[in-house]
Amino acid sequence: MKLVIGTRASRLALIQTQWVADALRRQNPAVEVEIKTITTKGDRIQDLPLDQIGGQGIFTRAIVAALRSGEIDLAVHSLKDMPSAMEEGLDLACVPAREDPRDALVTRPGIASLEELPMGAKIGCGSKRRICQLLALRPDLEIRPIRGNVDTRLDRIERDGLDGTILAVSGLKRLGWEGHICHPFSPDEMIPACGQGALGLQIRADDRAVKAALAPLEDPLATRQAAAERAFLAAAGGSCHLPVGAYCRVEEGRSTLLGMLGTEDGPLWVEGRESAPAGEEAALGRRLGEQLKAQLARRLRETDR
Repeated sequence: MKLVIGTRASRLALIQTQWVADALRRQNPAVEVEIKTITTKGDRIQDLPLDQIGGQGIFTRAIVAALRSGEIDLAVHSLKDMPSAMEEGLDLACVPAREDPRDALVTRPGIASLEELPMGAKIGCGSKRRICQLLALRPDLEIRPIRGNVDTRLDRIERDGLDGTILAVSGLKRLGWEGHICHPFSPDEMIPACGQGALGLQIRADDRAVKAALAPLEDPLATRQAAAERAFLAAAGGSCHLPVGAYCRVEEGRSTLLGMLGTEDGPLWVEGRESAPAGEEAALGRRLGEQLKAQLARRLRETDR
């Protein structure tokens, strides 16, 4: 059996995909695995904010097209990049064990904590979700737009004279750069992107052989978290145009979902949490997503009066 795996060409994407390839080989020694890199729209256009270059799917659409055409057999995505609605004929076949889902502050030398950032410190950030929550913690900070892969954003701290930036802990750990972390934000301080730290392994829905090969890689906890967070994203109507995030904790037979949702063109946002028995994660995500969407609409009406 030969599997062709499609992925983005960034160093982080290749590390993630190599992990999947190695895991497949361990579980199925007879499987031949080939990795094919694909350039996405989000990779080609680095000088514009994400919400100006195509919305959901800008990091996945080209890879999905290759999957549909049969050019590849398996797509490895960062789960947070995947649209909440699965395209017809495709399947999210597996969510492997999740890396640390938190966000982290990375700073220039001489700053050792969030509290040590000077008043008016310049923070490079292009995520509306992160900006909303960071300014709630430190309203004095000056946000500078920034995009690019992890390497690029770390380089720009010095090149652009920034005091710091916000990156996913998972990416830093996978690259071996966790030593750059100044302050990891707990999910209660900064709710992560839906699915942050997890991988989404996508296949053609009728490809039973690939689905069977991936089954040993599935992680039950990560799968339940993904169900809650992706259901929240779908119900809230979230996309890269809106600040939106969710994180599901599973403890002692119950799942607790934290969620946040904001407006596209302003600082208004709401957050909340809901719990449900384990096994009801999808319903939990839909319920909290609908609640926050309605709550945000009410806040907007009150603001317009």
